Amino acid sequence: MTNEYTPPKVWVNDTNGANKWANINSPVSGARFEKALPAGDHALQLYSLATPNGQKVTILLEELLALGIKEAEYDAYLINISESEQFSSGFVGVNPNSKIPALVDRSGDEPVNVFESASILLHLAEKFGQFLPASGAARTQTLNWLFWAQGSAPFLGGGFGHFYAYADVKQEYPINRFAMEAKRQLDVLDKQLAQHRYVAGEQYSIADMAIWPWYGNLVLGYLYEAAEFLDVASYQNVLRWAKEIEQREAVQRGRIVNRGWGEEWEQLVERHSAADIDQVLALKA
Repeated sequence: MTNEYTPPKVWVNDTNGANKWANINSPVSGARFEKALPAGDHALQLYSLATPNGQKVTILLEELLALGIKEAEYDAYLINISESEQFSSGFVGVNPNSKIPALVDRSGDEPVNVFESASILLHLAEKFGQFLPASGAARTQTLNWLFWAQGSAPFLGGGFGHFYAYADVKQEYPINRFAMEAKRQLDVLDKQLAQHRYVAGEQYSIADMAIWPWYGNLVLGYLYEAAEFLDVASYQNVLRWAKEIEQREAVQRGRIVNRGWGEEWEQLVERHSAADIDQVLALKA
């Protein structure tokens, strides 16, 4: 093998180059500059970006609003990770791990910071008593699949997606390694969805909201332009599920929040009311 890498005895950070994503990374955590976060009028303040992890939370919030739960109204502010906004003192104060999404719940006596997408989904589902069974086997199954998504998606995103779509040089070994894992995960989902309408059973839940932005977007051709490469058409049950969820109005609304790319009708940098989404979606017609 040519250009084989020999690791040094002690690793040294040497990420200087043209790859903007590599240059953002650092082995040191914490704030890099002082800047307070903006805040709106609602009890729920979301700081995010419409990546798959960000879409999970805005989809749930829009689903809650669709049920008529007014207390789920929220302000959503874009955190531009390509510009390192996740390293501001304000954002790090909410999430010391500097990853989107992050939520501040001001509905109680003291504000509560919630970070990690699965934690936010769980917090909101329990807070409003929706999309998560209260007890028993159904609750356990939902949590099984919620945490399956948390453990699996990094192999799809940081693994396959990085080396297939974002790395400076396409390398056979890492692409093949993570393509195999991505397809194995799709097979896991396909077999589960052959037996159930939704991932955790017959009821739509936060498990679907956690998994769809990654695997639904992937099989629908919206992620990494890799649908043909991964032969996603062979996962018929995943495709059926992904198409059904895509048709939900709350999903169509939630997926565009904190999005600053794509068509005009799918870009909403900030969200403060339902009217903000209505105005953007009206451009599709």
